Amino acid sequence: MRGQLLQELQPLRLSSSEQLGTAELDTSAATGDDRVVPTTPPRPTVAVGLVARHADGRLLLVLRGRAPNRGRWSLPGGRLEAGETMAAAAARELREETGMSATIGEVAGVVERIGEGHHYVIVDFFAELDPDQEPAAGDDADEVRLVPVSELPAMDLTPGLAEFLAGVGCWPAGRPAPVGPAR
Repeated sequence: MRGQLLQELQPLRLSSSEQLGTAELDTSAATGDDRVVPTTPPRPTVAVGLVARHADGRLLLVLRGRAPNRGRWSLPGGRLEAGETMAAAAARELREETGMSATIGEVAGVVERIGEGHHYVIVDFFAELDPDQEPAAGDDADEVRLVPVSELPAMDLTPGLAEFLAGVGCWPAGRPAPVGPAR
């Protein structure tokens, strides 16, 4: 978290690591030390996401509280921890971000997100939310909602999410499927 915050506040200082396709962040002004934080992870990070549906068909979305894409709607999810199965990570992230539980199903799709300071390989799972639960924002989410699929086109979704949802059958009938990169 601290590195992410500093990354947003400080300019980049390019170093000899540029030759390897990475840059470094000079945090000395903010921290008082000579620490340098990489802005691009040395390797991709494995993450999980959930295409979580309520029995009435609504889709669970979170308003991202952190970069990347802070302030935009996305699927709940996060990083895989060492020694954790992907299904267990999906269940944990769902609980941490929304306070909800679900039956984790099959893989919905695999997407890759590369941007300044991040490279995620995200394995998205279908999930059936347990009945009689109300979502509550927690952890990385500023807000969480169960959204009717018909409302998705009007929402400020993270880049590529609309296309991904259309590709896995979670887009309003009769609405043209968005064209663009996969989630």
